[in-house]
Amino acid sequence: MSISAGLDVGGAHLKVARTESGRVTHVEQIPCPLWQGMPHLDQALAAAEPLIADAEIIAITMTGELSDLFTDRREGVETLVRKLDLVFGSKARFWMGRLGFGTAADAVANYIDVASTNFLATATLVARQHRDALLIDMGSTTTDIIAITDGASNVLGLTDADRLATFELVYTGLTRTAVMGVATSAEFRGRRQGLCREYLATMADVRRILGHLPDGLDQHATADGRGKSVSESIARLARMFGRDAADGTADDWRAAAAGIAEAQLQSIAEGCEAVIARAALPQGAPVVAAGIGAGIIAMGIAHRSAREAIFFGDLTGAEATAVSSASHCAPAVAVALL
Repeated sequence: MSISAGLDVGGAHLKVARTESGRVTHVEQIPCPLWQGMPHLDQALAAAEPLIADAEIIAITMTGELSDLFTDRREGVETLVRKLDLVFGSKARFWMGRLGFGTAADAVANYIDVASTNFLATATLVARQHRDALLIDMGSTTTDIIAITDGASNVLGLTDADRLATFELVYTGLTRTAVMGVATSAEFRGRRQGLCREYLATMADVRRILGHLPDGLDQHATADGRGKSVSESIARLARMFGRDAADGTADDWRAAAAGIAEAQLQSIAEGCEAVIARAALPQGAPVVAAGIGAGIIAMGIAHRSAREAIFFGDLTGAEATAVSSASHCAPAVAVALL
């Protein structure tokens, strides 16, 4: 039996996939607040060890080089590659986007192709099964929008800067995005008002109030350091309105949260419209939903645009117990399989 592993080293999480004889058996997302220092990566790798210790090949992709721990992307890639090369040695294979996989030396020499090209791995895997598709990966922090046409990824941008310009990257995610980064005004009890432009609540609070946040997906501290109950999320959201939780009923706060969630979804929909138009994606092309926000994408984007929704995990041949987590950690699964 051959065993391989895929790692997606992000700025907030380490995502790990294990395959046995080409079949995905286990997938896990591990908190890794890289901006707080490299020891957090050590801890995450230690937590991942039971899944990857016996792997013959460890395929690695990353977005963590963008962490403000590093002065620039070159330093970030070099630091992470050298660390992972030290840990895994000859087992390590680094994803370099359009260049495929390479050694640590290759990765350092081609750092631009290593930096945040994990979306191309996911797209490559999807393109093997769907000639035309719109891949949308909504993670905790960002959303990737990739057109697949004629059996290949159809992208204009390769760097984050270029992808933000082409709307192939929308910098908003299911949990970690601050509410102030989604909307500057919202309705409360039928009246539109401005919102505080302060880090008082996150989209995890919004999703929790709406009942749209599955257990285990919000792995980081809250804005005020308090707990993650619905009532505590309402209190944080209320502060965004300059109010106290007691100023409204539970229904009032659900309605307010729904308006903010809709604003976030609309920003993603606008990105999709731009990508679809530029790539001339046919109407029959499905939406492949990935990331921890895959369910939101399936209902909020695919359903509204009258496109079939397919979850990435269902394309991977993963064991039943790993299908959902395979969707959540798509790039790690993709590099493991590729």
